[in-house]
Amino acid sequence: MKVAITYENGEVFQHFGRTPAFKVYEVADGKVNSSEVIDTNGTGHGALAGFLGGIGAEVLICGGIGGGAIAAMNDAGIKVYAGASGSADEAINAYVNGNLPQIGDATCDHHGHGGHGENGCGHGGCHQ
Repeated sequence: MKVAITYENGEVFQHFGRTPAFKVYEVADGKVNSSEVIDTNGTGHGALAGFLGGIGAEVLICGGIGGGAIAAMNDAGIKVYAGASGSADEAINAYVNGNLPQIGDATCDHHGHGGHGENGCGHGGCHQ
């Protein structure tokens, strides 16, 4: 199974639609077998569901994500674990060990209200 984590500099990137890359882990038999970083090449919000589907991801782990993106992930058959922060490697280990809660609700609901910070959502309405 492939698990994709929004990624920048070893950390879970906090804004799904602006992630510069995904760290994609191959998970089998309760352990991580391999990983690679895949650049999104500037692909944004709407196209990321297709991007993840194209690489065969079945699970997305991210920081903040909006309702439209969650719906797109659901339509693509990708399970969403939102609200993660810190080390991407620690997040995958929490997922593999069953300690990462699945969140199906939007954690970033302020699109059109101004501020997405450079390194994340940058808005108090986003869970981190």
